[in-house]
Amino acid sequence: MADRDLIKLYSGRILELASDIPYLGRLEAPHAAARARSPQCGSAVSVELTLSDGRISGFAQDVKACALGQASASIFAAQAMGRDRSEVASLRDAVRAMLKDNGSVPPAPFGGYEVLSPAREFRNRHASILLVLDATLQAMDEAAGRACA
Repeated sequence: MADRDLIKLYSGRILELASDIPYLGRLEAPHAAARARSPQCGSAVSVELTLSDGRISGFAQDVKACALGQASASIFAAQAMGRDRSEVASLRDAVRAMLKDNGSVPPAPFGGYEVLSPAREFRNRHASILLVLDATLQAMDEAAGRACA
């Protein structure tokens, strides 16, 4: 990767997002927790959440990822409250399509993912960007399973 490509990929805005991640930490009584890890780079995101009527009512995360994974966690967490599983799954599909298939940037309120569009060219970074969404979906599925049990 050329120096110019690195500068393009790690823009100032990505670094700002990575340094100001909302909802870091733990919840007192989460309904569910999940961890997603990228075997390629070792990045990992752990999520704890509570649900109310199938929507995220409490959210906490531990982000051990590159700046791209941190930026993604920041963008998602800022808008996570009140989202249901279908919204998170649609967002994950949209971000994946943006990265892998040169798709459109996700619609509002997740248009902030546009800042990560230069990562399209770097397939080895895609998994890190998707970690927070994967972990959130896993935790939502776990919480739903417990509610049905």
